[in-house]
Amino acid sequence: MSSTQSTLRGIDRRYAGAPAVATDVARETTGQIGARLDRLPATRTIWSLVVLISLGGFFEFYELFATAYIAPGIIRSGLLHATSSGFLSFDSVASFIAASFLGLLIGTMMFGTVADRLGRRSVFTLALLWYTASAAIMAFQTTPLGLNFWRLMVGIGLGVELVTIDGYLSELVPKHVRGRAFALNQLVTYLAVPVIACLAWRLVPLAPFGFDGWRWVVLMGSAGAVVIWVVRLRVPKSPRWLAARGRREEANAVMEALEARVARESGTSLPSPAAETGEAVEQGRLSEIFRPPYRSRTLMLSIFHVFQTVGLYGFSNWVPTFLMHQGIEVTASLAYTLGITLVMPCGPLIAMWYGDRVERKWQIVGSALLVAIAGLCFAQSRAPGLTVLAGALVTLGATTLSYNFDAYQSELYPTRVRARAIGFV
Repeated sequence: MSSTQSTLRGIDRRYAGAPAVATDVARETTGQIGARLDRLPATRTIWSLVVLISLGGFFEFYELFATAYIAPGIIRSGLLHATSSGFLSFDSVASFIAASFLGLLIGTMMFGTVADRLGRRSVFTLALLWYTASAAIMAFQTTPLGLNFWRLMVGIGLGVELVTIDGYLSELVPKHVRGRAFALNQLVTYLAVPVIACLAWRLVPLAPFGFDGWRWVVLMGSAGAVVIWVVRLRVPKSPRWLAARGRREEANAVMEALEARVARESGTSLPSPAAETGEAVEQGRLSEIFRPPYRSRTLMLSIFHVFQTVGLYGFSNWVPTFLMHQGIEVTASLAYTLGITLVMPCGPLIAMWYGDRVERKWQIVGSALLVAIAGLCFAQSRAPGLTVLAGALVTLGATTLSYNFDAYQSELYPTRVRARAIGFV
């Protein structure tokens, strides 16, 4: 890690003000920057960038999936109830889950354009601080209204982060390893789910030092995310985004430092870029995604996300509560859920082998079918073993689906509108 950190510090120093030395910098475009990136071999530096970005995603998923695993503890503490006392009441676990997804909606819809305007790394860091601070405050709430409000704030920060991370990763990674890069990203981020499930299983039924266990689980995520924030500052800004904003010298400085490090690690001279021109340097508008050729993609992805949200996030957030309604007590419910979530990193791990060999859309179709079939079996199962097996298969299909659509949708839009397009869909 020390050599990687030193490299990234070098990239940032070059970015901060070193003069560009490439010929004719004034004619740099995002297409040329992209060509220079895409011809890079996948060395340790490239994979280190993926891991550093993914470490931030680890705590993003920790917070995102925390809803499911702390909900039984919140019910047990009496702060919220398992069922609602009335329409639009704030005293049920349903209102807590709704606050999370309302925050995600606000974050993606209202703030999805921020990453295209201010830059991937800046918004990446700001969103992390936002949801980390909001989660820490939420852990000390003693009323349903306060709890739901700060869960809403957490959701907004997560929504901004979800939009930014896909675009950031796709713009830093050569296209010939992008499938494996997204699989590695999802492997690291989905490791958060078994971690939080294990912590919830051990802590939620307890109250260490008189402080509810679910509050400890929330605070642990906030504390860890602060450490990752320091690490993420060492990741360079997106050279594609810099070029698209007309900051060609800065983009070239980032690329030069990155190319020098990759060349040293590969032990050979880098091949010449495959193209001299490419994507035009211009500012994008949200309206662009509703015009050809992007209109059909926007419609298709919008419909797709309606259903994948139910299949992936809906299932994950309701499993512990569903099992409790089946008559399983809190500790056993969390233990079953832990068994289900242990397979979450397996889908992306397996995809590291075939991620760039099979067309992404067919991977999406296959994993969606697995989710549908296993989901029907899960709903009908009453035996503990079959319940865990069916739930594990749903999870395996859902995580494979997740890594695929993250990579797929980021490739369907140009740099100038990528973050806001992903945010909208």
